[in-house]
Formats: sequence, C-alpha cells, structure tokens
Amino acid sequence: MTKGILGRKVGMTQVFAENGDLIPVTVIEAAPNVVLQKKTQETDGYEAIQLGFEDKRDKLSNKPEKGHVGKAETAPKRFIREFREMDVNAHEVGQEVKVDTFAEGDLIDVTGVTKGKGFQGVIKRYGYTIGSMSHGSRFHRSPGSNGSVDAARVFKGHKLPGRMGNQTVTIQNLEIVKVDVERNLLLVKGNVPGARKSLVQVKSAIKGN
Repeated sequence: MTKGILGRKVGMTQVFAENGDLIPVTVIEAAPNVVLQKKTQETDGYEAIQLGFEDKRDKLSNKPEKGHVGKAETAPKRFIREFREMDVNAHEVGQEVKVDTFAEGDLIDVTGVTKGKGFQGVIKRYGYTIGSMSHGSRFHRSPGSNGSVDAARVFKGHKLPGRMGNQTVTIQNLEIVKVDVERNLLLVKGNVPGARKSLVQVKSAIKGN
C-alpha cells in the first residue's frame, strides 16, 4: 500500500555515507500529520486518506474549516491533501502519521510547486539563441517567426514568451537517505521542487517500488 506524508522543504545540505561518499540531500520537515477524513467506496466512490499538516491560527480559519477538523479533535490545518491507495482500514480519524512511516532506502515521489520566475522571454524560458547584437541587425531577443503565412494563425504549442515557473511538479524515484524521528526530518537524496519553506507532498514511488 502507498505511504504518504505532508511536509515543508527546509533546504539542502550534504551527508556522508558509510563508505565515505558525499551525498547531496534535501531536508524535509514533516511534523506529525493528522488524519482529517477517510474517503470510502460506499460514501465517496473511492478510497483515500485526507491528511492535514501545520496548524493554522484560529483567526485565519472560518466555521466550515473548524467544523471539518472537529471530528479529528485538532486545529484547522494550513496544508490538506488526499492520498489514494493508502490502507483506509489501518488509519482512523484523528490518528497521527509521523516520519517513521518511511524507512531509509525507501523510494518516494515528491510533489511541490516550482519557483515562480514571472513573465519571461523565449531566451530565458526555452533557451533560444540571442541574435546579433550589432546596431543594424534589429533582431536581438525576439522569438522570431510565428509560422506559416498561409495558416493565418499561430499553431498550438508554439514557444512564445509567457509565465515561467510556479507549476506543480513531481520528481519520481528519490531515495530516503535518513529518517530523523526525534526532529521529524526526512533527508532525501537530490533536490525536490520548490523554494525553501515551501510545502511538499511525499508518497511512495509508483514506479520505483
């Protein structure tokens, strides 16, 4: 069955393996999650476990949010996500899910929102080549031709300037190097999407396992 937890990206560091190899790791702080709801086939048409991470101030919570977490007897949460294929029978509303649900060597998929870079041109966004910078070229950082004249339109998928970054991205088959139960930390080999302090979703790898 799938294992999952919500956390916050702390940053990157490096650790040494037993054989002396240096391993770059991303530190994810995953304080105990709370099971807020169990979705079942009978009531919802599918099975899933809804987890909540990080308490939200009472002032920032409305009545529906407070009522939703009331059955779990916990505070409203800032980050709520559902995990399908988790064992519904093994979890109860109000139960805590901690980092010890994972072990060293597990392969995971990490989902996060990438850094937003704003509106960018094709050179930064897609790596287009800069044109001649001489005075008379009149072609410096332009996207160039938009396509055939006879089509009288721009075809879908054409690479043009636009918003860059700020997209939900999943990196698959990352390895857990260390699980620090005392400090609620997961050390993951390599990098994960998002800036420091951004929220991430960790679950068992769907391909690697």
